[in-house]
Amino acid sequence: MTGSADRTHMARAIRLAALGLYTTDPNPRVGCVLVRDDVVVGEGWHQRAGGPHAERVALEAAGAKARGATAYVSLEPCCHHGKTPPCTDALIEAGVARVIMAMRDPNPLVSGAGLELLRAQGIEVGIGLLEEEARRLNPGFIKRMEQGLPYVRCKLAASLDGRTAMASGESQWITSDAARRDVQLLRARSSAILTGAGTVVADDPSLNVRLAARDLPGVEPDGPVRQPLRVVVDSRLRTPPTARMLNLPGLNLIACLDPDPGRVAQLEAAGARVRVLPAGRGGVDLDSLLRFLARQEINEVLIEAGATLAGAALQAGLVDEVVLYLASHLMGDAGLGLFHLPGLELMRDRLPLAIQDVRRVGPDLRVTALTV
Repeated sequence: MTGSADRTHMARAIRLAALGLYTTDPNPRVGCVLVRDDVVVGEGWHQRAGGPHAERVALEAAGAKARGATAYVSLEPCCHHGKTPPCTDALIEAGVARVIMAMRDPNPLVSGAGLELLRAQGIEVGIGLLEEEARRLNPGFIKRMEQGLPYVRCKLAASLDGRTAMASGESQWITSDAARRDVQLLRARSSAILTGAGTVVADDPSLNVRLAARDLPGVEPDGPVRQPLRVVVDSRLRTPPTARMLNLPGLNLIACLDPDPGRVAQLEAAGARVRVLPAGRGGVDLDSLLRFLARQEINEVLIEAGATLAGAALQAGLVDEVVLYLASHLMGDAGLGLFHLPGLELMRDRLPLAIQDVRRVGPDLRVTALTV
């Protein structure tokens, strides 16, 4: 049985887990709170892959006070040897009396096994408290484990009349400094940023995180800022070896159909990894690309691309979430649109979205919607 105090402590564990938003990749974000006699005796969160898990951080903080305590964990404790020893062993050895977890670990190496191991040792176990909140912490890890695909966000910026560029092609800058800073936070939590060769050729983007560590909650002020993998969908290898992103910190992947040896050699010499993938409708098969990225432990992908690639991903059912920044100006009906969506002719052809959040970001609006 769980009560209001249990909910309070689990909510704290979930808030702690969120401190790992920008650092734990490819691991899940997890928080833990230890409580004995209604007093918090230890707490912690998983800070980065290869580092101690949340449970071990909390147990170290609690010391001997962990004996007889209740552990509130946002994700089922691991029970296998990875880069760190099993957390179930640590909880058992510390003598905790009760473990309340928000959700099962979707990792097949753990799913349900950690829970049963604790029960077999006589520890009282509860599961499902604030599960929806816990799932929202790790959409990419969960989807990768359950479906073999990363969680995909598509970020766009437009005028209030839905234009991403003027008829001339001019597009800098549509949104405010505040909105562009908010995009940096989206990049910082992402495992990879996906764009198309057309965007690279036309705009020569950096697609990197330009925030300092002190600007990212949960990151040590002088610590490193993780750069997402930059991925270019480039069927015919049009990316120039002089592209700006190839000279920036972080890794670059170019997905192509045409493995021209000369072009591949030039791009790899410039710092890119080139991967040949199956053909899909109109170019590189996006489903194959995303499944390849999932096998590389990519949890969350942020699409920052033009209307063609964004529309293709949306129509293929590969986008989970649309994040749209709307600026308070009009750019005219001759401007470029958000998505290229051929074949939508009748009202019944519309692609539905479920709006989850609308808020002000500086002078702009940010609309977050899920695909349905």
